[in-house]
Amino acid sequence: MNIQFLEAAAPNSQRLVARLVNQDAMPADLEPVLTEGAKQSRFSGKAGQVFEGFVERDGKVVRVVLAGIGAPSAKDRRAAIEKAGAAVVARYLTSGETALALDVTGAGLSAEDVAGALLGAVLRSWRHDVYRTKQADDAKPTLSGISVIGAPADASDQWAIEMAVAEGVAFTRELVTEPANTIYPESFVERCEKRMAGTGIRLRVLDDKEMAELGMGALLGVAQGSDRPGRLLVMEWMGGDKGEKPVAFVGKGVTFDTGGISIKPAAGMEDMKWDMGGAGAVAGAMLALALRKARANVVGVCGLVENMPGSNAQRPGDVVTSLSGQTIEVINTDAEGRLVLCDAITWVQREYAPAKIVDLATLTGAIIAALAHEYAGLFSNNDELAAALSAAGDASGDRLWRFPMGPAYDKQLDSPIADMKNIGTRFGGSITAAQFLQRFVENETPWAHLDIAGMVWADKPGATWDKGATGFGVRLLDRFVRDTLEG
Repeated sequence: MNIQFLEAAAPNSQRLVARLVNQDAMPADLEPVLTEGAKQSRFSGKAGQVFEGFVERDGKVVRVVLAGIGAPSAKDRRAAIEKAGAAVVARYLTSGETALALDVTGAGLSAEDVAGALLGAVLRSWRHDVYRTKQADDAKPTLSGISVIGAPADASDQWAIEMAVAEGVAFTRELVTEPANTIYPESFVERCEKRMAGTGIRLRVLDDKEMAELGMGALLGVAQGSDRPGRLLVMEWMGGDKGEKPVAFVGKGVTFDTGGISIKPAAGMEDMKWDMGGAGAVAGAMLALALRKARANVVGVCGLVENMPGSNAQRPGDVVTSLSGQTIEVINTDAEGRLVLCDAITWVQREYAPAKIVDLATLTGAIIAALAHEYAGLFSNNDELAAALSAAGDASGDRLWRFPMGPAYDKQLDSPIADMKNIGTRFGGSITAAQFLQRFVENETPWAHLDIAGMVWADKPGATWDKGATGFGVRLLDRFVRDTLEG
């Protein structure tokens, strides 16, 4: 979507015009027919409301859409503005219109408000039509540009920041949407190398042989059933003070999860291409931070494997030795994400000694049973970090809900022959998964685990996404960096 800022519209250039309307405050310069039509349609500018009408201007028929953004004092004002921008684009993306004029003249909107509306619009316009060879004309996107009229002078600068975030979200959605025969550990790395070239991100890659030499038996145990070798992808963005310890983001990157020997049911298994959503979010967040030149030191680590039931696959009952030296009895090979994460968490601590660690993973179905598709689960050993992430979630729209942790849950992980099992009972499954990961956090490093299993994919459209990959996590991590590292 091409975005440009104009002081005023060129004469006779507008066919489709959008106005953002505060609740109970219709624009005074609207034609009476539009004002009356909106009134008769019970449009009052409430958040989420949309009204369309046609008027003649300078001898030309103009299509005018009004999008409600609610009361200026509303707590969810930013979300309402994003939703309004998204609603307009969703309505006209395949309408045959190619250009939209977003007229904010006299609306009293800040530069941040305008950028928010554009962010919603761009996020909602994202499509992945790479594999479509046949498509009806009325299903093809036509809207390709938005001209913003009458925005504050600094709106374009604010949009440049949000555009970086939008590109990060788009990259995550791309990675999550691609099928597993296209995105696997090696090609995930290649896709990141290509997209991040020239951004200032330093990439490092550990192959399976290097990981074996280090002793990453937990991660490699998951990978050994597949012909696709595992990888550890490391992305460095050092835009903060020299020598300052980085924050580490760690992502689960199971590019396809059959469950291994503990194989999943066939129905719905195709969804497991997005079991790398945590790694996808980390990659997208790193891209966003680099594109907007974030003043922070951040390291992103993605543990990349494919979990397959091959002849060399690990079996239930096998014991693996993690990079930390702790041994794990593998009771269920479908509880594989924590095996990948534990080695990645140990590695990043040894290599970078980060100030904080946040891991993201589509880890448990239990989190969906608890929170449905409304929140991701938050688990942490540090109240300050948990509060900062929760605040970032509320501000960005990537919402989190904190769960308890404690030694009472540890007994479920006791093994008769190893240091621990990789899974507990069917009760409190998301919590015991977090308890497992906490055993690999060293020196009381502030750490948080985000179980995003219910949030990376949507079966129906949302406010700023269509069906499919949501890009969850990118905006959350970006906001967390803004609020806690850049201040």
